[in-house]
This record gives sequence, structure tokens and C-alpha cells, in this order.
Amino acid sequence: MQPEIPLSGGNASVGVVRVGSTVRKPWTENSAGVAAYMRALRARGIDLPEPRGRDDQGRMVTEYVRGTLAMDSPPLNRDELTRVGAMIRAIHDASVGLDPEELGLGPALLPVADPNLVCHGDLTPWNLVIGDRWVFIDWDGSAASTRVWDLAYSAQAFTLNDVTEDPTAAAQRLRAFVSGYGADAMLRAQLTSALAGRAWAMHDMLERAHHDGREPWGSMYTEGHGAHWRAVARYLEQHAGVWQAALTAA
Repeated sequence: MQPEIPLSGGNASVGVVRVGSTVRKPWTENSAGVAAYMRALRARGIDLPEPRGRDDQGRMVTEYVRGTLAMDSPPLNRDELTRVGAMIRAIHDASVGLDPEELGLGPALLPVADPNLVCHGDLTPWNLVIGDRWVFIDWDGSAASTRVWDLAYSAQAFTLNDVTEDPTAAAQRLRAFVSGYGADAMLRAQLTSALAGRAWAMHDMLERAHHDGREPWGSMYTEGHGAHWRAVARYLEQHAGVWQAALTAA
């Protein structure tokens, strides 16, 4: 028997362990659909952890990818942000045509009107492993969403998550990220207006979870995440013109 090494770093990592070259986590009603989505993307050329079924304890088993989480690495430079933007574009494009109901996916944590694309939902620095391979992990929240809603969260998380950063500098990082994605003029315009709305949606979900006693989100709200997302949403609103100028400049 190989030792089980608890893994941390995420906000919902209770029961997640490494066993040799695999990661084991509790099986949920969404796990079968998540594994099906992961297999579909791998078949379409996306590099992500290989789903490997269930172990003898009924846990979900996936490939362990060696590396360091982007959130624990030095800040990504513009070339690296461009690379990440291109990775997310590839995931979105590979997801076109996949049916969330046929895959067996559950509802999104943060639903959006008129969902038309299966998305990871959390393509962020805390879910990007950097090493010999650059791979997004933790696909448990995959669900129907939209390209702009998913991209708004990723763009904010990678480039606009520090409310103390000078907005002009942050905007150039945002520009590099979105350029890597290859967003056209329409998507850039939609993204500008979606940034703050996506951050407020995260804050409001945490606040409701706190009132309803829904974990782990309720505890996260009181442990600083609520205050963080409130500050981020206000930062995004306050400097909306800066983001728009960076995304629409020639």
C-alpha cells in the first residue's frame, strides 16, 4: 500500500490525497459527468489529468501532475499570461458541441443566463499546475456556462486579483491575457462589462452560503473571501474605463 499524502491549496480540498502517481478525492453525484467531460476534452487534444475511474474506497481517481501551482509561483509575466490565455481558448473551443446533460454534469455553482458552453468554471492560478506541463486541475465544478462568463473569472483571477496594484499596470497584464485568448472585438466588449458582475456573483454566492450554512462556502465568507471579493468587485467597477481602454486599444 502506498502512503496517502493530503493535498491542500484549494478551498475545497477536504479528503483530497495523493497516492503514488494519482490523486484521490471523494466521489460526488457530479463525478461521473466530470470524468466524461475530461475524457472528451483529452480526446480533442487538451492536456489535463487523466481520469482513472474509482478506487476500492469508491473515490474518484485522476492522474497526479507534478509541478507548482501558479498561485504559489512568482507572478506570471506577460508572455506567460498570453500562454495561459491561449490554453483557456483551446479548452473553450474543444468544448463546443458537448452537451452537459449527455455528459451527466450538474448545475453550475454560479449560473448564468442562456448557458451555451460546457466550462471548467474555475480556470484560475489556484488550479493551474506549472512544470514540465502546464495543466489545469480540479475539474469538479464543470458545468454549462458561457464563454464570456468563464473568461471573465479567469481574466480577473490571473490579472486583476490584487486591488492594491496600479490599474494601468494591471490593465497591461489583462491585455496580454486576453490577446493570448484571441478574443475578437465583440468578446472584448462583453468582457469589459462582465468582469465586475462575475466578481459580485462570487461575493453574493459566498454571502448566501454563509446565511444558509452551506459549506465550504459559508466558512470561506467569514474567513476573508467575502471581504476579498467585495473589494475586487469594487476595484473592477472603479477602473472599468481603464480595462476597456486596454482591451480596445489598437
